Amino acid sequence: MKKIYTLSAMLAAFALQAQFTVTIQTPADFKDKDAILYTLNGSKDIIVTKEQSKNNTWTFKYPNHYMGMMKVYFPGSNNTVSFISENKNVNFKLDIQKDKVKDVVYLDEANELMSKQQDGSQKKELILPALGQIKEYYKDNTEFGKALKLEIERLSGSSSSIDAAQHPFISYYNTNYSKFLSNSPDGAKKVDQEEVINFLDKSNDMLESSSLLRPVLVAYLNSGGNTNVGASVDKLLDRLKVETPRGQTVLSELIDIFDVYQMDEFKTKYLGLAKNLKCTINDRLASTLKSNANVEMGAAFPNYKFQSATNTTAKSIYDVKADKKVIVFWSSTCSHCETELPKLLEKYNDLKTKDIQVIALSLDVDKNSYTKKIAAFPWINDSELRGWNSNYVETYNVHATPTYFILDANNKIISKPEHVGNVLEYFKLK
Repeated sequence: MKKIYTLSAMLAAFALQAQFTVTIQTPADFKDKDAILYTLNGSKDIIVTKEQSKNNTWTFKYPNHYMGMMKVYFPGSNNTVSFISENKNVNFKLDIQKDKVKDVVYLDEANELMSKQQDGSQKKELILPALGQIKEYYKDNTEFGKALKLEIERLSGSSSSIDAAQHPFISYYNTNYSKFLSNSPDGAKKVDQEEVINFLDKSNDMLESSSLLRPVLVAYLNSGGNTNVGASVDKLLDRLKVETPRGQTVLSELIDIFDVYQMDEFKTKYLGLAKNLKCTINDRLASTLKSNANVEMGAAFPNYKFQSATNTTAKSIYDVKADKKVIVFWSSTCSHCETELPKLLEKYNDLKTKDIQVIALSLDVDKNSYTKKIAAFPWINDSELRGWNSNYVETYNVHATPTYFILDANNKIISKPEHVGNVLEYFKLK
């Protein structure tokens, strides 16, 4: 009995050791009450928990070991703040102006250090090359020339080394960003594919939580050239093994990349590979499979409950009765939408006479911009005003705006037009 008690005590002690808190402070005039904490898996934000403020302070308790990127999202004001965890308490204050985050003051050592490192890296990549060009036009013995020379020397200096034992995530992130993704003048030479494969194969769990996975994969695909994409992917997946969690996460990221860049041939091939796996599927790949299954041709378009829809009394997509429905995901800040939606508007009365209803779901964040824009749209409009944090982004596998779907009377997907011209052509209105 004593041994069991001792073991229980050890497990409890480990749990307490692994737990850390995230504390966020805001001014008294910040109106938001709710905040949502996320971790990261590849390029997917994973909801951890939702908390309410107490005296304009949010305290999140994270019960597990975690090193990597995190973010907190305030849905009421659509503010997002990113930070890191090194499995230690995180603490920061927000400077708020008119309900928008203007500045973040990090109070814990890791985030303060990471913020300084990021600021220095950005200046080195973006400003240093320009300063080098400007320097050619000023003599070193002038006041401006002297100041310019000093700033170039300062930015050219090597970043302060990070103690990996004290700051393992910062060290991991900086080392691998510099090696695989840096654009600074003194950045590493372009690595070959074998180096990238070894990194993806041998890296620890911080790869998935670091935000590096997707950009490294894009760099890997680019390094092989447009004619060798399939061979590059096959080589990578053969090394990683798609039966493993790492292999499945990479496969999921690749499918999404092919979706974003409209590389349909490769998306179809590797989505098929994922569907045919006989092993246990991890959460990351399962979410990709589900969102793609939701919008396959012939699938029942998942229902969506409207938040504050205009031009309708219907409560959801399924409540809208029509022979056909055109679903369009758009945004008032999207230049392509600015071009395409007026063309849909020109033919809207013709669509109505054919018993075709248009339902536009917006990825806007600014209520004023959204409200002004939809004043001209007579169809059904709705928005969560949460941008790419909107719930329907993952549900309907939306990667770009505008995105169109055509549904039949039973809400089955019968077409997925690429452009508004394809929508009008489908209904013989072009």
